[in-house]
Amino acid sequence: MLSRRTFLTGLVLAPFARAAAGFTAGRLIDFPKSSYARFSKHLQPVGRALEMPNWFVWCNSPIYGPDGKVHVFFSRWPASKGMGGWLNGCEIAHAVADTPAGPFTFLETVLAPRGPGYWDGTTCHNPSIQLVDGRYCLFYMGTSNGKTDTKRIGLATAPTLNGPWARPDKPLLEPGDAGAWDDHCTTNPAFIKHPNGQYWLYYKSWNTAAYEAAKGQPIRGNRKYGLAIADQLEGPYVKFAGNPVVDFSGQGSNKQFEDAFVWHQGGRFRMLARDMGVYSHEVGLYLESKDGTHWDFPLIAYRALGEYGVQEPPAPPRLKRYGRLERPQLLMRHGRPEYLFGASQGGHAMTASAFVFKID
Repeated sequence: MLSRRTFLTGLVLAPFARAAAGFTAGRLIDFPKSSYARFSKHLQPVGRALEMPNWFVWCNSPIYGPDGKVHVFFSRWPASKGMGGWLNGCEIAHAVADTPAGPFTFLETVLAPRGPGYWDGTTCHNPSIQLVDGRYCLFYMGTSNGKTDTKRIGLATAPTLNGPWARPDKPLLEPGDAGAWDDHCTTNPAFIKHPNGQYWLYYKSWNTAAYEAAKGQPIRGNRKYGLAIADQLEGPYVKFAGNPVVDFSGQGSNKQFEDAFVWHQGGRFRMLARDMGVYSHEVGLYLESKDGTHWDFPLIAYRALGEYGVQEPPAPPRLKRYGRLERPQLLMRHGRPEYLFGASQGGHAMTASAFVFKID
């Protein structure tokens, strides 16, 4: 186990060893400073939440409600489907607690797969809850046939956190044309209302030809993030001409990026994400940007759970992502991060649940 001093020193110095390799052509290398130090050094583990014995729980997106309680919109799918059930049998549910530490009470399934003929017919996944212009907006991903090339981002809206939810007949954002970097899908939405009043939607995608060429590889394709901008919440969303805005393919070794969460604080855009090889698949990333399109080279935002003294049973063979935190989502208060919610395999039933950190 690393000492606290060794651990924190490593967080600060590790990015500089990577800087010489650069980021991507035309991108800035401007290291985050005080805000990064605050975030990375002040994570205190609270523990697991939303443990459901017969379900895998993932994508835990929290928000404070008008009732002062913590509402979480999360993905879940039957444990019988195994970890891969998120793609062909997932639903989005709603739970509430008096505090971020829980315990959470399950309220209802908010969005379930609608069946044949619908763009979200076989899964509803990747929820991200936002209050925008007085409406609750649930950004999510759906598939029409349980395959990755039908993943599309959609938007459901409601006047209250308890609904009723209006579901879209069409996705909010489609993939690019054949051969484009984003021709495979649109998924993992991260949304922010820009200070200038525009609506900015960040999305993950990759190229189909590269995906098909990588059959048999541990990770197929190269995941990058693009940006689409609209003048109205419901769109149309126009893709930014400089896409992809986050691209680690130039770093070599198929380094890539997913699970972004974006917010604006102190005059800068800020992003959390799951690392896919820039440092390690076991950590999270923190990035900053002056304009939301040119992002700094990332720093490590958080480590594997064991680095925080979290004691859990040995990993069962069937859980290949055991011990790491994915899908980072922030609980904000007055525009500042207060708690970090992630998804982690394990828990009492050895499926998956939320894991919560307090940000001191």
